[in-house]
Amino acid sequence: MSTTNTPTTALSYKDAGVDIDAGDALVERIKPLAKKTMREGVLAGIGGFGALFEVPKRYKEPVLVSGTDGVGTKLKLAFEWQMHDTVGIDLVAMSVNDVLVQGAEPLFFLDYFACGKLDVDTAAAVVGGIAKGCELSGCALIGGETAEMPGMYPAGEYDLAGFAVGAVEKSKILTGADVKPGDVVLGLASSGVHSNGFSLVRKCIERAGDSAPATLDGKPFKQALMEPTRLYVKNVLAALAAHPIKALAHITGGGLLENIPRVLPEGTAAHLKKGSWPQTELFAWLQATAGIDDIEMNRTFNNGIGMVVVINAANAAACAATLRAAGETVYEIGVIAAKGDGAAVVVG
Repeated sequence: MSTTNTPTTALSYKDAGVDIDAGDALVERIKPLAKKTMREGVLAGIGGFGALFEVPKRYKEPVLVSGTDGVGTKLKLAFEWQMHDTVGIDLVAMSVNDVLVQGAEPLFFLDYFACGKLDVDTAAAVVGGIAKGCELSGCALIGGETAEMPGMYPAGEYDLAGFAVGAVEKSKILTGADVKPGDVVLGLASSGVHSNGFSLVRKCIERAGDSAPATLDGKPFKQALMEPTRLYVKNVLAALAAHPIKALAHITGGGLLENIPRVLPEGTAAHLKKGSWPQTELFAWLQATAGIDDIEMNRTFNNGIGMVVVINAANAAACAATLRAAGETVYEIGVIAAKGDGAAVVVG
């Protein structure tokens, strides 16, 4: 004879830790933020099972360029310091700046927000930053996913991923293939640490303890470290339209030493001139606190340069002027040379 155990109390999804009503409330908070990012090509956005986007008809031979990234351990500081409003900008910037390197205009963006228990205010602050980053990049926020997964994340923590798609005319894809010795390397200033190297940043904060400075570069200490990744999209696209830029490199994990070689053809190297751009108080503090040499600094952090532009010497000054007029801080940081037996990037 079999028996069946009948529960005396029904269990709901909310009892299991998933609040559908909170998710619905977040979607309603997100909709007006996403609406501000709408642009040509969006056919259907937030709310459907899939977002629809039509490549603008001004492209004759469009090639789609995609990128995906996260924010990394910078999120640990966002949790600790309760600073959630800028990490969404980081999320967008890490992907759209990568797409830009191919010469592409970012078209649309999707986000993935995962947490153990959904806090609507925190999630809305994060997505507000994502929408702001999209707006500043001319990129539509057309979809995403909010995943509430009890037991997967500690209380108050979440993870982020982002996905960007852009387009470029096939004839205008930047490959770096025509980079030659004698070309000039321009560096566009970063806004700070951006979103790489934060495992070491957090160790520096721990080591400094109460001796950490109150301010860095005129900003409160925490704000200086959490300053979001600079969005180079609109200004660099304008420069691309006006000048024969040969290559771009987004300076992310691996710093100047690892990222510049990714856009150089075989047989070439970038010779960067030490001191051709200033070291900010922020990076000087990180280097002194970590006790690392210049090579490790340039391999771990962007060290003050967030985007590199390679262009022929005859057009370098005009290109720099265009970028400065648009609001970028630009330094001539080196030249391309023939590669000998040494490294692909030399700072000296």
